[in-house]
Order: sequence, then C-alpha cells, then structure tokens
Amino acid sequence: MEKLYSIQEVAQKLGIPKDTLRYYDRIGIISPSRDNNRYRKYSRDDLIDLMNIQIMQYADFSLDEIKEKFIGIRKVENIDSAYCEDVALFLDAKNAETRMKITHLEKVSKLLDMVAETLRDFNQESDQRLAEFVRELYKDIRDNEPEFSKKGCDRHQG
Repeated sequence: MEKLYSIQEVAQKLGIPKDTLRYYDRIGIISPSRDNNRYRKYSRDDLIDLMNIQIMQYADFSLDEIKEKFIGIRKVENIDSAYCEDVALFLDAKNAETRMKITHLEKVSKLLDMVAETLRDFNQESDQRLAEFVRELYKDIRDNEPEFSKKGCDRHQG
C-alpha cells in the first residue's frame, strides 16, 4: 500500500506552510485524498506535483498559469499535440518576458553601479557619464511606453 502523508508531514518535508497547502486544495491546484475523518492525505504523486509547483513559482509562474497549463499534465496518458504546442508557445512567451526582465534588471544594476561610482569619486567626467546613461535609459523608457501614455506626457510638456 502506498504511503500517504499528513499535511504536517508535507509542510515539514517541502517547507510549504499548512495554510498554503489548504489554499492549494481550496483552489483546486492540488487535490489530496481525504481519510475517514476528512484529514488531507498526500500521495507521492501529490508531493511531486507540489515540488513542481514550487519550481514553477520560482520560475515566476502565477498560480493561475500553473493551474491552467500544467496541473494534471503528468497524469494524462495521451497528451494532445495541440495542447503541447499551446504550452510550448506559452513557455516561449514566458521566456521572452523573462529575458526582458533580465535586460531591465541589468540596466538597473548598471545605473546603481554608476550612481555609486559617481558619488564615490564625484567629478565632471563621472557626472557626465552618468548623465548620458540616464538620458539613454530615459529614452528607452519612453520608447517602451504605451502610445497613449506618451501622448499624455507630451501634452504636459512646455
């Protein structure tokens, strides 16, 4: 007979708070079995699903995305190729979004480095480099804004 785990055991093994496990059950992202006294009992497969959920959250997937795209995929014996293509396209879009965030964070890091460097050794040259970088950064921000936002800002400029 397969070993089943209590909510306390799962919380300790995986480091997931019991309230979070209850919430996952309530929203249907994981559905442990229940014993006679209605206590949740988690199977080995439930633990694997929970570990996968933790990994996907680490990869910045929302619970809605996880529930919609991935829950139950391991249990499906014949996965439809259209479904696989849909998930692959979703992952491609998520990866593109992640790469944009990386680019953004690299710019933020460079800005913080430049500001700290300028403050440590304040001189005309370092101040000028910082000002040029800030102008480039501001231009990037403006170029990536939605069109309506640009029109709204332009209207307020003298």
